[in-house]
Amino acid sequence: MWFPNAYLPMRKRLEAYFEFAHLGTNWRTEVLAGVTTFLTMAYIVLVNPAILADAGVPLPAATAATCLSAAFGSILMGIIARYPIALAPGMGLNAYFTYTVCINMHVPWQTALGAVFLSGVIFLAITAAGIRQMILHAIPHQLYAAVASGIGLFIAFIGFQHAGLVIRDPNTLVGMGNIRNPTTYLSLFGLILMVALEIRKVKGSILIGVLAVTAIAWPMGLAHWTQSEIGFAALTKTTFKLNIGAALSKGLLEIIFVFFFVDLFDNLGTLVAVTKRAGLIKADHSIPRLNRILFADAASTVFGSLVGTSTVTSYVESTAGVAAGGRSGITAIVTGLLFLAGIGAAPFIGIVPSAATAPALILVGSMMLAAINEIQWHDPLVAVPAFLTLVLIPLTYSIANGLGFGIIAWAVLHLAAGKARKQDWLLYLLAALFLARFVYIGAT
Repeated sequence: MWFPNAYLPMRKRLEAYFEFAHLGTNWRTEVLAGVTTFLTMAYIVLVNPAILADAGVPLPAATAATCLSAAFGSILMGIIARYPIALAPGMGLNAYFTYTVCINMHVPWQTALGAVFLSGVIFLAITAAGIRQMILHAIPHQLYAAVASGIGLFIAFIGFQHAGLVIRDPNTLVGMGNIRNPTTYLSLFGLILMVALEIRKVKGSILIGVLAVTAIAWPMGLAHWTQSEIGFAALTKTTFKLNIGAALSKGLLEIIFVFFFVDLFDNLGTLVAVTKRAGLIKADHSIPRLNRILFADAASTVFGSLVGTSTVTSYVESTAGVAAGGRSGITAIVTGLLFLAGIGAAPFIGIVPSAATAPALILVGSMMLAAINEIQWHDPLVAVPAFLTLVLIPLTYSIANGLGFGIIAWAVLHLAAGKARKQDWLLYLLAALFLARFVYIGAT
């Protein structure tokens, strides 16, 4: 019983609002799913501040801003959109923020935050105008399965890297790691444990596996953390320190566009993957409450820039919570509350080692490949774009890149086959924009 008897009416109202009966879920499952999602993406509390610190952002403030923006975004998503999607400062975009904008272009981090803020405002504007929704509807639903499967491979690839099973090789790009490495064999043990629990239909199998591996890793010296000063007081060094005027005066429209463009398609890809994995996409391939999802994402980016962090976006690690049974916004709210608590406990989050989270990512990634059966592999017009999307997401380490190649291939092949339709004009516009982006990236 998650509520005292005196609060039963409140519990019933909450269960009705979050559609527990319709989704076939309960409080225990949702809370466990929220904790699972948090554990699989808690690394961002340590990684994002370290990246932003290279740009000159004070580390304690960056840590607090990371936790607070993740809490705000996840809770907002859970309350207004009622989806099990957690948000946090995006990987990739934080590196672009620091190493390209701040270091290579010599832009102060305050000005870069101003550019992030403006990109978030553009998000809100095009969401209100219905443009983001049009973009999502313009993407062929056959590519949804490819995106979901590609992200599954992406997540599994990250898991293999964290486990030390796949390593960098100067001759072949990647190679096999040393299975005698403690992190590697402990990760494999964790994967076997999680799969065994999953086969036996044990609720919270992923969370149990993460906690079990963490307990084993502790005496082996694989779990550790670093003490540091953090708290709400640290936020005074970054909150409202963004410089919007400088972002406009320095002509950072190109930077604003990159923040906007990459987050747009990374978010759409993640959104499709998570909702598809959770079985929340309707038969007509529409996503209920889409406007609310997109609003939560855009508002979170604006909020993140105000408190002092790079672009906030939906996290594909949310699929770990979905795999643990999460179906409602309570999952995201629980994740957000844990991030909020993390403002004061961030140094202790490092106690969960990569050996514990890696098998969770591998398992979730393998389960997401179920969507591959929905692709019409016998039809080259569908198979080739789907294959490019599926493969290039993990190989280029970008959801946006994989989706971009898939959309371009879809447009070019349908034009070549004489099967282009006037009603698909937005798809061809997207293909042209992606092509222009790739050409621009190749020229820089």
